[in-house]
Amino acid sequence: MTAARLIELWRGGMRESSHLGHVVIADANGIVEAWGNPGAVIYPRSSCKMIQALPLVESGAADAAGLTSEHLALACASHNGARIHTERVAAWLSALGLEDGDLRCGAHLPRDPAEHKRLICSDESPCQIHNNCSGKHAGFLTLKRHMNAGPEYVEIDHPVQRAVRRAFEEVTGETAAGWGVDGCSAPNFACTVEGLAHAMAGFAQPGAGARGQAQRRLVEAMLAHPELVAGEGRACTELMRAMRGRVAVKTGAEAVFVGLVPERGLGIALKISDGGTRGAEAAITALMLHLGLLEEGHPVVQKYLTGTLRNWRGLATGELRRAEGFPS
Repeated sequence: MTAARLIELWRGGMRESSHLGHVVIADANGIVEAWGNPGAVIYPRSSCKMIQALPLVESGAADAAGLTSEHLALACASHNGARIHTERVAAWLSALGLEDGDLRCGAHLPRDPAEHKRLICSDESPCQIHNNCSGKHAGFLTLKRHMNAGPEYVEIDHPVQRAVRRAFEEVTGETAAGWGVDGCSAPNFACTVEGLAHAMAGFAQPGAGARGQAQRRLVEAMLAHPELVAGEGRACTELMRAMRGRVAVKTGAEAVFVGLVPERGLGIALKISDGGTRGAEAAITALMLHLGLLEEGHPVVQKYLTGTLRNWRGLATGELRRAEGFPS
């Protein structure tokens, strides 16, 4: 099966561009709806951070370190590097007796406008805590300390990553199809779009035992702190706020997006083939409309899907549209 046309850009009455991809909506019994190829193998990238955080909670490391729901939200985050993110990660590391140099995610300028401006207008360079994945890595360090393991926690054969791989394969129901190095230097394991949706359905409706409790805590943390999961102006934060705690969503690089709907036990996974964030944000918004979780006139829908596209002079130039048949 080939990728399906999901989102289109129209200009002057002509379809100018198309975003093709794969989408699966699943529940505990399997696929509910799908577009494209459910068996397409992808890297989930940062969309699977809640899976990567499972060993942190399941092992008892989170409780032993006294982590709160804010810490758990940051462990699932791709944050903006704003002060609300960096100050919390720095305090987390300090409580562990660690510092910025113990992270292995690398440094980059933050996406947050105020912190970005502060850094470029000073002699201060960004630290690793500014990295959008620093919360995930603080979680890895917490687990590493709990395991009494070595410092190179992003190596594929490190106990932390072995635990992550086990959790990943168990919740997707698949043997990892391979792995690659993510932007933050951690391994990222490959699975099908269907496997990723299956995993999200498990988070949406957790079972009993330590696994279910860990899934529930991570989802509740994301829903309670959408501003920590991404940040101001970001689709993840704005969509979760708009849906008022009914749905958790998480983006990943190269146009991956996941969602989970606890009240219905639904898991959602999508991948835009061209890797374009615009297409992924529009597609996840379209799916929320399709499921009746957002209203057509909501400002967040207009921002990511239905609003008029304008040029630098403010002139209307085009619009995004849902392709015919998506969603059905």
